[in-house]
Amino acid sequence: MILLSESRTRHRRLGVAAAAAGLLAALLTAGPAVATPDPGDGPAAGKGVSKSTEAEVKAAIADGEIPGQDEIVHSDNIEHLVNIPKDALPGTNSDLAFQGRYAFSGNYDGFRIFDISNPKAPKTVAQVLCPGSQNDISVSGNLLFLSTDSSRSDSSCSSTTQPATEKSSWEGMKVFDISDKRNPKYVAAVETACGSHTHTLVPERRNVYIYVSSYSPNATYPDCQPPHDGISVIKVPRSAPEKAAVVGFPVLFPGEGPDGGGNPGSPTNPGVAKTTGCHDITVLPDKDLAAGACMGDGILFSIKDPENPKVIDRVQDNVNFAFWHSATFNQKANKVVFTDELGGGGAATCNAEIGPNRGADGIYDIVGKGDKRKLVFRSYFKIPRHQADVEVCVAHNGSLIPVKGRDIMVQAWYQGGVSVWDFTDSSRPKEIGYFERGPVTTERLTTAGSWSAYYYNGYIYSNDIAKGFDVLKIADKRTDAARKVRLGELNVQTQPDYFD
Repeated sequence: MILLSESRTRHRRLGVAAAAAGLLAALLTAGPAVATPDPGDGPAAGKGVSKSTEAEVKAAIADGEIPGQDEIVHSDNIEHLVNIPKDALPGTNSDLAFQGRYAFSGNYDGFRIFDISNPKAPKTVAQVLCPGSQNDISVSGNLLFLSTDSSRSDSSCSSTTQPATEKSSWEGMKVFDISDKRNPKYVAAVETACGSHTHTLVPERRNVYIYVSSYSPNATYPDCQPPHDGISVIKVPRSAPEKAAVVGFPVLFPGEGPDGGGNPGSPTNPGVAKTTGCHDITVLPDKDLAAGACMGDGILFSIKDPENPKVIDRVQDNVNFAFWHSATFNQKANKVVFTDELGGGGAATCNAEIGPNRGADGIYDIVGKGDKRKLVFRSYFKIPRHQADVEVCVAHNGSLIPVKGRDIMVQAWYQGGVSVWDFTDSSRPKEIGYFERGPVTTERLTTAGSWSAYYYNGYIYSNDIAKGFDVLKIADKRTDAARKVRLGELNVQTQPDYFD
């Protein structure tokens, strides 16, 4: 480990150029790969587009129908307070976690800790160099957890990339002691099958359980063998985190044969990801409930016994969903929002050609009681602003904005920006605010924009893949009540009871 010290409404029909369409088709039909669908270890270089696409984007900017290059636009109820650019860690910015007056920012090169006591002027407390995508991040008490989902030479923070075909390669979870925020200490590493793309904490008084989501096994990978149809469960004793260890691998998609029992994907279901594990899991510890976004499947499961989760219901959408990416419950736990990462975080999917139902959020009601609960589809939500064909846009990570009696969410959409939307009526969701930047470039299809956008203690924090750390403030009568809700800690995938 190395410690390093005005809005515009757009109605233009932005089409999908041949280059972008070809990329999307390839992403939807290609076989699984390690550490997909999110970006790789290094910053995205971008894909060239045709001259006609470049001309169309420039014309749209000139006409005022999309923002100019790097221009910031937002709805009247959103204020952009500050942007903190990347510093010592130049890699892809990823997820966020919060504790007290601190924000923890994941980055493919490590993580950064901010003091956000003054949200208008966050201060860097520490930057830790510890490469290994994705560096999905969470905190609990004095412990910080970091996911590694790229094959490394070893578990150290000075490791280098190494082929997954080599038995000595390492992927998994890293654990840090953050009692001193200015000097985090690396205390444990736990290798997990197929690495750790994301992880979810199930915290208890004495132990922290970690649900590790990973996928894309391959018979040539010694530590990532098919069928990979479950999740790794790690137990971390708070008093002795160095004893952290895998305590189980519950199978969520039982089935015979080498492929397990999840969604078979193409060619049975063209354009749909084959289920070989989960991408992300969100838990409601106070209700012993969890929702899993698992590539080709969405699941609801009980975590009464955290070491042995039990699937209650499972759904698929083989018409409009390509890759089940993440999940968010509403406060009453009678709805769940699943996101679809169409194009794998590498394509321009927020345009008229793709339409409003693909690459969208799927809103499901939870009906029934106990182990008889079912997920019932109600509607889709997608940002209503078309993006340019040089802008990678995808439904990504978000959180609730805690308002009693309403279901309101803030969500990242890569270069689609940050959207605040209301799904109180699960059949008629609507956007109520937004923030975004114009294209990073007009010459290439580039991965950039907001990876995660979360509401924490009165403010919205966004981790921009390319531009750094943004702080936003929303002033709206529909969300103002949320300012009264104060949390001591927030890992969005460990959803709190905001009103307890």
